[in-house]
Amino acid sequence: MPGGTKDANNVITDTITIANESLDYEIIILEQGFERYLSTQPNEEYYSETFLESKNLFYSQEYNRRVRDISRSRDLYPQEINYDRNVHYGKEVNYLLFNYFQFFEQKYNQRLK
Repeated sequence: MPGGTKDANNVITDTITIANESLDYEIIILEQGFERYLSTQPNEEYYSETFLESKNLFYSQEYNRRVRDISRSRDLYPQEINYDRNVHYGKEVNYLLFNYFQFFEQKYNQRLK
């Protein structure tokens, strides 16, 4: 996991990139504090892949519903997350996405549940 990078406003952000080259899937998380948050969470082996997939499907559907809701902040919900239940992303991608949703809820006081 690379360290922080500077965004367009010259603010240092965490950059985590995971690429599953054999499946052509990648998750890039550019969010200050995420790498530190992730280090405090149970490791990838704690969860089953089925659990992570189920949670990510639910979270992504609710997140995307909020993207389409014009009363929601575009700063918090700028674009949809394309998560397809029929695609096998791999455990590592699912683990990071799950933890991002958890981090997002905590950092921005949002409840996707």
